[in-house]
Amino acid sequence: MNIPLFPLSAVLFPDGPLPLRIFEVRYLEMISRCLREDGEFGVVQIRTGTDVGEVETANVGTLARIVDWYQGSDGILGITARGTRKFALHGMSRQPDGLYVGEIEVLAGEPPLELPDEFRPMAALLETVINDLGRLYDAIDKRYDDAAWVGYRLAEILPMPVAEKQACLELTDPIERLRVLRPMLRPFRHERGQ
Repeated sequence: MNIPLFPLSAVLFPDGPLPLRIFEVRYLEMISRCLREDGEFGVVQIRTGTDVGEVETANVGTLARIVDWYQGSDGILGITARGTRKFALHGMSRQPDGLYVGEIEVLAGEPPLELPDEFRPMAALLETVINDLGRLYDAIDKRYDDAAWVGYRLAEILPMPVAEKQACLELTDPIERLRVLRPMLRPFRHERGQ
């Protein structure tokens, strides 16, 4: 399966929001095509380089579907996309207009898994944070009892290096992801008196 790619210095997780401001012609055309065909594009984390030149990316990314768009007063197109499924990137080429296209394999999704009791405090903290974040998460179904969903949301929200976020995306065990993230929450629980 070949899809257009949007390399970013960020990581998109399944079910996660992705606000973007689009002004480059290659991406405007890609977004227009995705809207017309109800298609998806792939988001991959940039390891080296910049999206205006040659890049080396991670081998695992997330498909994104556009859920909202608007034309800013400055003429720049704003979109909100949402992550759908993870994929493995098997090959990548750059078109003459600079748009990257990837040969991908969609990976199996993580089935819903009831959140074990030991991680419930993490879900409670996540709920407080998401309520504070406002609009970005308003349209997303909240599943605080699903281990995969809680882990993905914590990984996207926590302030940690992009490489660590990418490692969380690449994990296939939701419980292992929560175990990796739990030590990072200690300072936040103390600040909130938990």
